[in-house]
Amino acid sequence: MSGQANDDSDDSGEKKDSGSDSLLTVIIAFFANLAVAIAKTVAAVMTGSASLVAESAHSWADTGNQVFLIIAERKGKKPPDSSHPTGYGRDAYVWSMFAAFGLFSVGSAVSIWHGISSLFAPAEESSYLVGYIVLGLSFLFEGTSFIQSVRQGRARAAKLDRNTVEYVMNGPNPTLRAVFAEDASALIGITIAVVAMLAHQLTGIAAFDAIGSILVGILLGIVAIILIDRNRRFLVGETVTQAIRDDFLESMLKVPAIDSVSYLHIEYIGPGSVYLVAAVDLTGDDPESQLAERLRRTEVEIEKLEAVQEVILTPSAQGQEKLEIGKA
Repeated sequence: MSGQANDDSDDSGEKKDSGSDSLLTVIIAFFANLAVAIAKTVAAVMTGSASLVAESAHSWADTGNQVFLIIAERKGKKPPDSSHPTGYGRDAYVWSMFAAFGLFSVGSAVSIWHGISSLFAPAEESSYLVGYIVLGLSFLFEGTSFIQSVRQGRARAAKLDRNTVEYVMNGPNPTLRAVFAEDASALIGITIAVVAMLAHQLTGIAAFDAIGSILVGILLGIVAIILIDRNRRFLVGETVTQAIRDDFLESMLKVPAIDSVSYLHIEYIGPGSVYLVAAVDLTGDDPESQLAERLRRTEVEIEKLEAVQEVILTPSAQGQEKLEIGKA
């Protein structure tokens, strides 16, 4: 696919992007979350802070989630075979959904439960300095991972002239979306924990710390629900946007054998590929005995486009309206 269409094939397929770039993003996130989880756990034990306990649960959940995301990267890139002729791209959404469930069940549930149980617990002396130091270092580590995910998303979004956040959250790459959302929520969660600890320190009211834990849990629950919904939509068959569909249509009309297109359906079947079904009118007036052969040759030509995993072409029905770029 040439020109803008080639960029959009990157958006719909992202074969290169879902390879080394996405794997690097997940690996950085894994080690960052592991270091942060250990530090927060030690600080939580030393300080007894409910907010730090919530943040510890958050970071351990994120660390475990990165394992699911690494599996998602590897499973989703398996080549097609006889049992899966369109490839294993949807496996990436399955394992990414497991990661989202983990974020919800471990991070959110533990944080909310601990916060509620700490609301009426007797106040204990806390080593606030240790807590602030650990949270500051955690912000640095999480920020490093977040910057990597933003850098990856921004590079793709810039080529498509799209907003980075909109591209990451609505695009077809589930691992990039998961790391971006988890790191963003981690940075917000750390900020909540700092404010909660500061309120506890200034007022002596431990309930502020417990409320911070509950807020962190609610935040994680919201993020998990968003990620679960996005993966669900791709698993049940998410079609490309109108702009990307128009670019595919434009590229198909440039194929010498195609005179017009009367039907076009393009569906994501993984972060690296789309499945394309179209009804076309070929140039010339081939007899029926040659039409099937020409259609197959045209399918092979379209399948050479980077984002396209498989193409099914059928002849347009007589009198069927031609599709035009810019019209749904």
